[in-house]
Amino acid sequence: MNPAQLKKTTAKASRVTRKLRRRFDLTQSVITPSLLTWFEVIGYTVLLEPDIALGKHQIGRSNYTEVVLRDRFHDALQKINPKKPDEAIAAAIYQVTCTESSDLLENNRRFHKFLTDGVEVEYLYNQEIVHDKLWLIDTSNLLNNDWLAIHPLTVVEESYAHCPDLVVFINGLPLAVIVSLQSSDQQATFKAGYQRIQTYIEQIPKLFDYNTFLVITYGNRARVGTLTSDWQEFLPWRTIDGEDFPAKGATELEVLIQGIFDKRRFLEQVLHLIVFEENGTSISKKLLRRPFCTTQYPKKSSRQSWSHNLGF
Repeated sequence: MNPAQLKKTTAKASRVTRKLRRRFDLTQSVITPSLLTWFEVIGYTVLLEPDIALGKHQIGRSNYTEVVLRDRFHDALQKINPKKPDEAIAAAIYQVTCTESSDLLENNRRFHKFLTDGVEVEYLYNQEIVHDKLWLIDTSNLLNNDWLAIHPLTVVEESYAHCPDLVVFINGLPLAVIVSLQSSDQQATFKAGYQRIQTYIEQIPKLFDYNTFLVITYGNRARVGTLTSDWQEFLPWRTIDGEDFPAKGATELEVLIQGIFDKRRFLEQVLHLIVFEENGTSISKKLLRRPFCTTQYPKKSSRQSWSHNLGF
């Protein structure tokens, strides 16, 4: 692309961003700089959306309605499943990105099964129907996975547009959403964060078809929950490794980011500690590690028995 074309493209991207913000009254983020720093510390690539809009970074997203970064997703599938043909990769992408239901939790549960059990695909290869399975994440080699955090991320769905403060992508899939608020009233702040998340879920639900964790931050305070958590169920994370007390002076934000989003621990929690419970006609999504990691510690003997019961 010659300089004149590049200048024209950059200006166009800037106008689109400004137009969206005027139309939907999108406000600037108040995210805590240390939040972005901690994601960089644990090895994620952290990108700012304004830089993406100006063409400084390519993320494989053609417009604001897309929530899956298809190019990154495609590349990750090829790296994780190196012996699978293009037909298998295409079939897996189709299954993961095509919604079958208007029910968000059903979509979310279906996607979670893809994460944990792999994607079973059927495709035509050499004039024969082949049944195969592909994996969305590589648990044995963390370097085969693409770890990315974008601040903020504009998402447009129908007549709504919102900018979640930070969206965490693994292999191009938006597995976590973080909202960051400021207020003089801590209790009101976390409730306001929960209410903002509920607005996102209602108005841009496709972003949450793929969600594993929801996080609310307030300065150096932080809470974690799932799609079905009430606002009182968003709780702080008490330990980084599930065994030891956090270092003296460590903030809630630091402990939560390292305790949940560390690459190895993140995959362990996604694969083994998320469950969906059915109660009549309702579905509840729960994080099994919460009873240990989000409550104040009992005495050491009791804590050891809890750790054993939870498989740590």
